[in-house]
Amino acid sequence: MFRITIVLILMLALVAPGARAGAIRVAASTTDLASIAKSVGGDRVECFAIAKAGADAHRVEVLPSYMVKVSKADVYLKVGLGLDQWADPIIDGSRNSKLTVVDCSAGIPVLEKPTGGVNASMGDVHPNGNPHYWLDPRNGAVVARTVADALARIDAAHAGEYHARAGELAKQCESAWENGKQIAATIPNRTVLTYHRSWPYFADAFGFEIAGQAEPVPGIPPTAKHLAELVEIARARKIPVLIQEPYFSADAGKFLAREAGLRVVVMPLSCDSADAGSYLAHIDAVIKSLAGAGEGS
Repeated sequence: MFRITIVLILMLALVAPGARAGAIRVAASTTDLASIAKSVGGDRVECFAIAKAGADAHRVEVLPSYMVKVSKADVYLKVGLGLDQWADPIIDGSRNSKLTVVDCSAGIPVLEKPTGGVNASMGDVHPNGNPHYWLDPRNGAVVARTVADALARIDAAHAGEYHARAGELAKQCESAWENGKQIAATIPNRTVLTYHRSWPYFADAFGFEIAGQAEPVPGIPPTAKHLAELVEIARARKIPVLIQEPYFSADAGKFLAREAGLRVVVMPLSCDSADAGSYLAHIDAVIKSLAGAGEGS
């Protein structure tokens, strides 16, 4: 009995105060947030995303299977700013009273926040500002620090590790921003059209100008009149590119390509997976795709 007690004491001594057994399970609304969390948490976290990379993160069907997965999670990372409101019924349905919910938009310099009232005539306008902030890698650094704080509260014994990894990722985000600006500077004409108002943060980060959207107002499909107006703008300004998400109809892009001579670059808004490094690899892929599409403009 004495030997068993000694063994138990020694085992407990090896566990640092505030440490937890097993990996922290992190659920995230998008692959971008999950990838950032994996970079910050390392082997101490297991991460998964609800929305698929090529899907519309504004509209995700609330399934019981998602609730089951979140019921086993320790942390849920929300995009916030009204983008992933579907996450709330998933969180509520999980009945997970121990779940830590983190709004990753905290501390983000928000763009396009309406100054007046918002009504239905304005389409799917977000009252708290544009929610696609992760497309600026500088904001990825902000998210990394927010995630590190959340993990540190759950696993205080390894707080230093989380904050150190967040700091390293912040440096990588800064480097990605600098490298992206250098690539963008080689593009003769950085004026673009986009399908939806998804790209203002990306444009702000890398010096692009968005001259218009295929949607006349956010969430409303293109009309013939609006597309004709965009053709005139594209011709007059020699706009080389339309950036479009893969889940929208290709019809508007084909029309603009035919009538205005621009190229359509189809890019998802989110990275391929929840793996560490996937987030910044996606930013790099977007900027290089635009550089390739703009050649000869």
